[in-house]
Amino acid sequence: MLSELRVRDFAVIDEVSVELGAGLNVLTGETGAGKSILVGALSLLLGERASSESVRQGSERGVVEAVFDLEGRESVRERVREGGYDLDDDLLILRREVWREGRNRAWVNGSPAPAGVVGDFGRRLINLHGQHEHQTLLEPAEQRRILDARGDATRQAARVRELHAEREELATERSRRQAELEELRQKQETLGSQLEEIEGTEIQPGEDGELEERARRLENSEELARGASELHRALYGGEGSISDRLSELRPLIRELGRMDPDLEPQAAELEDLFHRTAELGRTLGSYESRVDHDPSELERIRSRLDHLARLRRKYGPELEDVVEMGRKLRRELESLEEGEFELAALDRRLESLHEELRKEAEALSRLRSAAARQLEEEMEDVLPGLGMEGGRFRVALKELEDVGPGGAEGVEFLVSLNPGFDPGPLSRVASGGELSRVMLALKAILAREDRVPTLVFDEIDAGIGGVVAGRVAERLREVAEHHQVLVITHLPQLASQGDRHLHVDKVGEGGRTSVRVTDLLGEDRVREVARLLGGDPDSKTSRDHARELLGKVPTG
Repeated sequence: MLSELRVRDFAVIDEVSVELGAGLNVLTGETGAGKSILVGALSLLLGERASSESVRQGSERGVVEAVFDLEGRESVRERVREGGYDLDDDLLILRREVWREGRNRAWVNGSPAPAGVVGDFGRRLINLHGQHEHQTLLEPAEQRRILDARGDATRQAARVRELHAEREELATERSRRQAELEELRQKQETLGSQLEEIEGTEIQPGEDGELEERARRLENSEELARGASELHRALYGGEGSISDRLSELRPLIRELGRMDPDLEPQAAELEDLFHRTAELGRTLGSYESRVDHDPSELERIRSRLDHLARLRRKYGPELEDVVEMGRKLRRELESLEEGEFELAALDRRLESLHEELRKEAEALSRLRSAAARQLEEEMEDVLPGLGMEGGRFRVALKELEDVGPGGAEGVEFLVSLNPGFDPGPLSRVASGGELSRVMLALKAILAREDRVPTLVFDEIDAGIGGVVAGRVAERLREVAEHHQVLVITHLPQLASQGDRHLHVDKVGEGGRTSVRVTDLLGEDRVREVARLLGGDPDSKTSRDHARELLGKVPTG
């Protein structure tokens, strides 16, 4: 619940701290005293846009801060922890700052936070009813949630929501895969021709280098044969060859070695040189005989190299890149075939999910239809007692073209507060006071199901009085058995029913106007109720009447 609201330098408020308790809290004061300013300050914590014009004149910034006790609110505590904010002693402190220069900042338990996060937490803890934007009962999702709670269909609605999310995720995956396959289909002919071009070439690793060497030999075959022949003759095969000359010198160096043992190594070297020269000459002669003079083979190799060069330019730069491109193209074409099977499997799963979702949504629709009739009857029993004689309430279930996350139908609350007029959307109720009373009627019926702990009613007493005012007060007390309620009122019947009575007035200090909030007790409260009765607060008659009203406050 809301334990404390602190406001500083906001509109005409200098500094105010309002402590609230459980049950019914009433807020009274003269018209223009600043009650609506407090509500406006509170709305900032529900996500309303901050305006620099709301900063008190002469101040640089306005501050609104609220302290909430989250005891028993595990879902909110979990949401706070999921957001990464500290939470000690079950206390949640939301804070907004509005700067005159236009900046605005927000905090959650002392940690900086986006204003949207503060608003999200605030809306989970407070429903504000009146001429304000934060009326969650006007939102289709909230109306749907209320109907499901009334029809014990919350778990069924969650099942539909889960199945719908699963179907949407699967449909997204199918669309993605379909797009990929469509792209592949469009490229299939090109991919096939490219793959045929690469694989048909039957490229061997390092082939281009080997072919270039082979081509050079064929291009220079005549020079290679002529040179090898010349070297063969000079070294070994011709008259007076180097081998012959070395052979002639062998006896001489052997003789010298016998004369001088120091020359024996040289003799061995000359012997080795002779044999190596002879072997080299024979090898070159053999090479000459093997030189290939095949012009057709050279033409074939040149054609092959030209083809490989084109592939490198197209898919390279290196021949290894061309080979890898072939592998990639093969994988893409194979994935097209595999994708067709995957797509068929996805279609079967989607069809199954769609059918399951349809059946679960039909079950949810049946629960909602029964709950809608029940809620209509209960509301039409309550509305007359709140000053809306002839009021009619309807729950419209509008069938959707397809099952959505909320089911197979939209849920909308309709109301007519004037005889002769058809029920219309709840958001179009004529006045803020009537709207608040419709909200109060719903809250009275659905109090146990409603998850938001604190309800704020502004202008709920507009245009009512007498017996109706008493009935409104009774309804508020019923709701306050399950919620913390803060009601801003001018009616003594409502003010006298409060578990806590706060009074707002303006005071002048140092030539400046400020707002003060006082917790009324004892005779101070009697005087205020007497004032609301329209009599003289100092009159014994008025005060006796006030005491009579206050004495009717239920104690149990």
